[in-house]
Amino acid sequence: MKFVIYGKPNCPYCDKAKALAEREGFDFEYKSLDTDFTAEEMKELFPTARTFPQVIFDDQKIGGYQEMEAVVEDIKIIR
Repeated sequence: MKFVIYGKPNCPYCDKAKALAEREGFDFEYKSLDTDFTAEEMKELFPTARTFPQVIFDDQKIGGYQEMEAVVEDIKIIR
């Protein structure tokens, strides 16, 4: 189980997503806008997204922070 978090600098919800993954002990990769990807690449990867972060879980685009939080809660129930 792995999260890939696409975020940007000075984004509170991006920071919350990273902290959630760290706190719960999940394997994750954090990618930052203009360092690891461009705005154009973001539009290609997430054409309907209008907010940060955008999160992929096990190769599935799940949405933003709230969706990530829901996935984590579901996983905690299963554990």
